[in-house]
Amino acid sequence: MTETMPIAPWRLFTVEVRAVRRLSPSFIRVTFTGPDLDRFADNGYDQRIKLALPLPGRRGVHLPEGPDWYAKWRALPEHLRNPVRTYTVRAVRPHLAEVDVDLVLHGDGGPATRWARRVSAGDEIAILGPDAGYDGDHGGIEFRPSSAANLLLAGDETAVPAISGICERLPRDARGTVVLEVPDVDDVLPLVAPPRVEVRWLARHAGAHGSRLVPAVAAAAGELLGGDATEAAQPVADVDVDTEILWEVPDTVPPVPLYAWLAGEAGVIRALRRHLVAERGLDRRAVAFMGYWRLGRADPA
Repeated sequence: MTETMPIAPWRLFTVEVRAVRRLSPSFIRVTFTGPDLDRFADNGYDQRIKLALPLPGRRGVHLPEGPDWYAKWRALPEHLRNPVRTYTVRAVRPHLAEVDVDLVLHGDGGPATRWARRVSAGDEIAILGPDAGYDGDHGGIEFRPSSAANLLLAGDETAVPAISGICERLPRDARGTVVLEVPDVDDVLPLVAPPRVEVRWLARHAGAHGSRLVPAVAAAAGELLGGDATEAAQPVADVDVDTEILWEVPDTVPPVPLYAWLAGEAGVIRALRRHLVAERGLDRRAVAFMGYWRLGRADPA
């Protein structure tokens, strides 16, 4: 009798680029296809995946397999280690075996940016993503608002794909505010949201990261919570974003007036977290904050 191997939550999909579309000066949309993408789970919201990119001068991607693939990958010599970066799924079309991923064209010169600026139809990579055959929670979704009365979703351009995916799956009676800071006014993209969710786009132009986002989030929080900072302000342990990963997501959210989901440059997100929890008194169990990247630092795998 042949023993059937259990299906894991995630699997490695070998894919190629079907199409590349420039959405704005800072965003491109890459459509991937592959023989197994009909098995890619369409979970929506802020579903994270990993893209494994080709090594310089080589075609295709070869990653270690098995549940301990990451440890094996980390152990490889750097010149044999395919760059791996984390992104958010933008759309899944299993019936067409297609997955869309929106990428931000940073100016950091890292491997992901270099690949994104050169990508074209026919390029081969690999995606580590959720397997639709797995009957359970795949993980990789951090948006968990529970029964919060209002929502506050905020981030910079790196959070735009995730917030767009979240808004598309919100119930029609959802209420709240979305605040998005992007490099330029031409980076404002179509975003579908329920009628009582207000979307505010902010172009920083030559301003510093967070220069428009931080005051706008503070203003939105004041509108949604009403009044000034509460007496329930909580101390918040500081995080050294140069040495630590800024990432805290509550598993369960108690009944609260506001649930906040914040993602983007780690230093900016740290400031927003401090304002909402330490100054305004929002229950820290109702704040998901994620440092997607750090100014002046290479992207983590």
